[in-house]
Amino acid sequence: MSEPNADIIVVGAGLAGLVAAAEAADAGKRVLLLDQEGEQNLGGQAFWSFGGLFLVDSPEQRRLGIRDSRELALSDWMTTAGFDRPEDHWPRQWAQAYVDFAAGEKRSWLAAQGLKLFPVVGWAERGGQGALGPGNSVPRFHITWGTGPGVVEPFERRVRAHLLSGRIRAHFRHRVRELVFDGPAVAGVRGDVLEPSPVARGEASSRVVVGDFDLRAGAVVVTSGGIGGNHALVRRNWPRERLGEPPAFMVAGVPAHVDGQLQQTVHAQGANLINPDRMWHYTEGLRNWNPIWQGHGIRVLPGPSSLWLSPSGERLPYPHAPGFDTLGTLTHITTQGWPYTWFVLNRAVIKKEFTLSGSEQNLDLTERDIRATLGRVGSRVSPSVQAFMDKGKDFVVRDTLDELLRGMADLTGDGLLDPEQVRREIHARDAALANPFGKDPQITALRGARAYLGDRLVRVVKPGPLLDPQSGPLIAVKLNILTRKTLGGLETDLSARVLGQGGQPIPGLYAAGEVAGFGGGGLHGYRALEGTFLGGCLFSGRIAGRAAAGTV
Repeated sequence: MSEPNADIIVVGAGLAGLVAAAEAADAGKRVLLLDQEGEQNLGGQAFWSFGGLFLVDSPEQRRLGIRDSRELALSDWMTTAGFDRPEDHWPRQWAQAYVDFAAGEKRSWLAAQGLKLFPVVGWAERGGQGALGPGNSVPRFHITWGTGPGVVEPFERRVRAHLLSGRIRAHFRHRVRELVFDGPAVAGVRGDVLEPSPVARGEASSRVVVGDFDLRAGAVVVTSGGIGGNHALVRRNWPRERLGEPPAFMVAGVPAHVDGQLQQTVHAQGANLINPDRMWHYTEGLRNWNPIWQGHGIRVLPGPSSLWLSPSGERLPYPHAPGFDTLGTLTHITTQGWPYTWFVLNRAVIKKEFTLSGSEQNLDLTERDIRATLGRVGSRVSPSVQAFMDKGKDFVVRDTLDELLRGMADLTGDGLLDPEQVRREIHARDAALANPFGKDPQITALRGARAYLGDRLVRVVKPGPLLDPQSGPLIAVKLNILTRKTLGGLETDLSARVLGQGGQPIPGLYAAGEVAGFGGGGLHGYRALEGTFLGGCLFSGRIAGRAAAGTV
C-alpha cells in the first residue's frame, strides 16, 4: 500500500465534517477534508437551516418558566422515536447519549465557541396525542442567533485556523467513488476530480471529470449527508406499507448534490445500512418563487391557528393541526393519496404564525439585526412572507371568501375543491371561537398555547374569526410534500465506528451526521422532536473526530 497522505480523511465538508475535522486536528492529527462541491458550499445544508437546536433545561427555558429535565426529554424522545426493530440497538444507545449531551455540556460547549441563542424558545412537534403520545412536552427549540450560518461559524473558524497552520488540507471538487481497503481495514479513498465550477452556493455544479485521485490515511470519516435531493432514491426507499404511494410531485428542501450516492457505495462495500425507509419529509412545502436549486422548496414553520384542509376542502382531523405531529399528518395525507393540502388563514394569522425555514428567509436573525428582529412583535408581515404572498405560486390572497374560493379552484384547476365544504368548515371554526368552552380541540390547543409567554409574544395570534374584515385579507396556501432529512443510515457504534458483517466494526471507517442517521443509523427512530438534526451533526461529528484521532 502507498504511504499515507494524512492521518485521517474526512469526506464531506458539511457541519458534521467540519466538526470531525476540527476535533481531529485539535488532537494533533493531519487531516484531509474532501468535498465534491466547491469551497463556497462549506458548511453544507446547515448553512441553509433555521439554526434550531434541541436543548434540555437551558437557562433560556428557565427564564420563560419552562420546567424541563433530562428524564422528561428522554421519555419524550423514546415515545416519539417508537424504536421497534432489532437493528434499533445502536440507535437507542445514541438517542440516550444525545439526550444526555443536550441536557449536559452541549450548550456550554457551543457557548464557549461563541454561539449565541435567541431568547425565546420555540415549541415544535407539540404532539396532541396525549401524555403518552409523541411530541415535546415543553418548548425545546432554541434558535441560533445568526441561524444556520451562526451554527456553522465556530467550526468553520476552527477549520480555517487549521488550514492556515497546515494541520488540515482541503480538497474541494473531489468526488469519492470508493473506499480503499488494506485487508479488512479501510486505508483511503479513490475518486474523481471535477472541473472548477464557480456557481453560487446551492446551485448545480459541473460534473465534468478532469482527473482522478487515490488518497491514503489511517482512518476515513464519512460525513457525506443524506438523500433528500435524490427523489428517485427517496421513492425507492419510500415505506409504502406505512405511507402509501409517494406523491407524484414533491419539492426539494435540499440541493441535488445531496444524493446519497456515497452512502450507497459504502453500503455496497460492506457497511450496514439500516432503517432506509425512515425519512423526515415535511407536509408544508412551498415552491420557492426565487429558487436556488431545481425544485427548491421552502418549509412553513406554522403556528397552530390555520385551518388545514384536504384538496376537496374537508378539515383534517385532530391532531393533524399545524405544528403538532409531522409524521402523523404526513401519514394521513399520503395514505389518502392527496397530491396537496391547503392552509386557510388571514393576514393576522400569517403575520404572527408563519415563519419560513431557512437562513435566507430570516435575514433579521441571520444578519443579527436586533432592530429588524424586534419587528417580529410589530404589525408588519415579515418581508420574506410578504414576498411569497406577492409572488409565490402556492398563494391565493383575496379580500372576500367568494374571491378566495375561486382563486383556490383556479390555482389547481383539477376540480377537486368543493367550495361549499370550505364555507362550512370556515363558518364552523369561526362559530366555535365564540364559545369560551366548546369541543374544537384545535381551538382549545391554541388557547392553551398562549399560556406560554414565548408563544403569546411571537408565535400564536390571539384567537379570532378568519372572516373578521379587520384581520384580512383572506389567504389560502397550497402545501406540497417537501423532502428533507434521512433518518436511517450507516450503522455505527457509540464510537462512530461503521459496522459491517455480524455487527463488527470495519477497521478504519467512521461515519457521522445524516449519512449515519445522525448517529447509530437512526437515533430519531421514526420521528424527530426538531432542533435535533444540527445537534445530531454536532454530536456525532465530535465523537467521530475524537474517536478516529484516538486510533491513528
